[in-house]
Amino acid sequence: MIKKNIPNAITAANLFTGAVGVYFTSQFEFEWAAFCIVLAAIFDFLDGMLARLLKVHSEIGKQLDSLADMVTFGFLPSYILFQFLQLNEAEVWSFIAFLIAVFSAFRLAKFNIDTRQSDEFIGLPTPANALFIGFLIFLKGSFFSKYLFDTASLILIAVLFSYLLVAEIPMIALKFKNLKWQDNIFRYLTIIMAIILVAIFQFSAVPIVILIYIILSIIKYSFFSRN
Repeated sequence: MIKKNIPNAITAANLFTGAVGVYFTSQFEFEWAAFCIVLAAIFDFLDGMLARLLKVHSEIGKQLDSLADMVTFGFLPSYILFQFLQLNEAEVWSFIAFLIAVFSAFRLAKFNIDTRQSDEFIGLPTPANALFIGFLIFLKGSFFSKYLFDTASLILIAVLFSYLLVAEIPMIALKFKNLKWQDNIFRYLTIIMAIILVAIFQFSAVPIVILIYIILSIIKYSFFSRN
């Protein structure tokens, strides 16, 4: 019984961390909310890995995972974007941020029934979307700040990333069937560029890494055969 519930406990930790992130966002502690997203993403990776290792897959675990992800990678990033817009006194326009939550729900539901997503994702994964929005705060005060944090740009982010969540666009999944360079060139490029950028720019690199991931995915599936 204990073995069976270990992955579910990790999923519950994901949900708990997401709820804590919502609290930090309500207090305008955006950096801490971003760190909650990272911690939750680690839990989200571990629960699936442990379920496979322990061979304890269950329907309740699958449903619990989606519910946890909806809070952490759906509602939390939309609330962060909402608070950004509130700081701009965007009033009614602020509520456009909650499109992220709505389309995240569609993305998660679609993932649960879409058999095409074993070797690649169709649409932007919710953790990637949450990381992009959550870590925008670390670009505050940078050269990009005046462009990223004005009301029009934040609304554009809400609309564009809502679309990317459900778009029929294949996205790279970091799942390796083998370690051959020619079979995994775009996976390796994504990882290498992420490591270099984070090493140089630290937390502020995360949104840039997500954009590179999206661009590399589009290049791979637009101009190269799917491998």
